[in-house]
Amino acid sequence: QLQLVESGGGLVQPGGSLRLSCAASGDNLGYYAIGWFRQAPGKEREGVSCISRSGGNTNYAYSVKGRFTISRDNAGNTVLLQMNSLKPEDTGVYYCAAVRRSLLSRQCAFADEYDYWGQGTQVTVSS
Repeated sequence: QLQLVESGGGLVQPGGSLRLSCAASGDNLGYYAIGWFRQAPGKEREGVSCISRSGGNTNYAYSVKGRFTISRDNAGNTVLLQMNSLKPEDTGVYYCAAVRRSLLSRQCAFADEYDYWGQGTQVTVSS
């Protein structure tokens, strides 16, 4: 049974950076497509970014493109989300999610495609 644990959240000023980490245990993360999602208070969970099992394909929400970078280290069973030029609207709880198959680009932003979820890490962007 795959287990996911996010870390790296915190409070940062607008324009700052954070690096989120999603650490996996219980299985080889290389078998899984991974997505990062976020949920702001009073809003629905939205897809932020996703990465293929090999790491060769990545996708980003329009709102974070050019500011966020997703990467993975399958040997280390870890997926990272580097977040730069953070804005107050990036505030929310960030979750990583995994599914043990490949996803098409048009699928990877949908939460229903994923079977495993971490507990989330809070990101607050505020001055």
